[in-house]
Amino acid sequence: MKKIIIALSLVISLCASAENKRYITEIHDFLPAPGQFTNMMPVTKADMTKADVLKAVANSICGYYDEEDEEEVIAQSMISLGSYGGYVIFSFDHPLVNVKGEYDMQIFGNAYQANQSSNSGGSSEPGIVMVANDLNGPWYELAGSEYHNPRTQHDFKITYYKPAPDHVATPDPKNKAIVDTSYVAWTCNSVDSLTTGHVYKNSFHAQSYWPEWYEGDEITFEGSKLRCNAADESGQGTYWVQYFYDWGYVDNRPDYRYNGTEPQAGQNLGFKLDWAVDSEGNHVDIKQVKYIKVYNGVLQQCGWLGETSTEVGGAIDLHPDAVPEPDRITGDVNGDGSVDITDANAIINAILTTKNLPEADVNNDGAIDITDVNALLNIILNGK
Repeated sequence: MKKIIIALSLVISLCASAENKRYITEIHDFLPAPGQFTNMMPVTKADMTKADVLKAVANSICGYYDEEDEEEVIAQSMISLGSYGGYVIFSFDHPLVNVKGEYDMQIFGNAYQANQSSNSGGSSEPGIVMVANDLNGPWYELAGSEYHNPRTQHDFKITYYKPAPDHVATPDPKNKAIVDTSYVAWTCNSVDSLTTGHVYKNSFHAQSYWPEWYEGDEITFEGSKLRCNAADESGQGTYWVQYFYDWGYVDNRPDYRYNGTEPQAGQNLGFKLDWAVDSEGNHVDIKQVKYIKVYNGVLQQCGWLGETSTEVGGAIDLHPDAVPEPDRITGDVNGDGSVDITDANAIINAILTTKNLPEADVNNDGAIDITDVNALLNIILNGK
């Protein structure tokens, strides 16, 4: 039986190798928050349907087959998620498999370093990553370096309000680049900053910052909000730096492209499914996921630079041929693929050495003792 299982796994792996694509292939949802690149990245208009919008997103960040070069490539455009909460949901043409201890995927952004002599900051517009096997959930957050920071608010909720047709702009008298400080109003439940505010409009982007195709005058987003990471280093409002978080966010650090070169210090190396946590912050051991969601995790306004807005340039599965680890057979304490007397020896060893071996708790009573040996013998003798 063990040889049959190994042979089947090999067949599955070979099939995956022949068919699985490295880059994402489908966009399931997209809703940017108001922002200076909304309706521009990608270009969207008021008369577009949701299907039209998703197609525009797919054309910007999905992979496709280049017939001239005869290889799979990734689209070279980007999408903007707008202010806090704006999101995109996508998938590969196969489940993304958790290969323990390894980076499972890379999600590309356009972060850059402000100073080549330092990797502490530049343009960091961090997006939080979530994963699920069903669009209705449960969704699990890939907990990055800021997850346990006391300044991270995990029950954050914000609502944006569409500007009225007769809205009158409020220019900033001190900064001509900011043409409206009362443009898109928002309210939120922030515990460490303002609970009301606005997405400013600047002179560089004249289009509507509200997603024009969206049917509704209010948009609400919920999730984790990271601490603000931007500072005006000039003191005059002219030189803004958005400082990097350590790891675990999209568009946070310059990306390692997995193109055969050596990674550079401070680069974003990708994302691990090992980081998954549930809504209570508990680690979740997941073997594979179908859907990936990225949303802007920061609410901040950076003067003439505008709001912080996560950009996404697609994603790559770093091991598209992988297959998930098989579920452990009850009683297979030593993990050799069969249930026999050698597993009794493994239980006795765990008892004598007080080794933490969850698989040895065969009867699931919360303790590892002689009753587990009896439970194992019952499985061997009676098959149950």
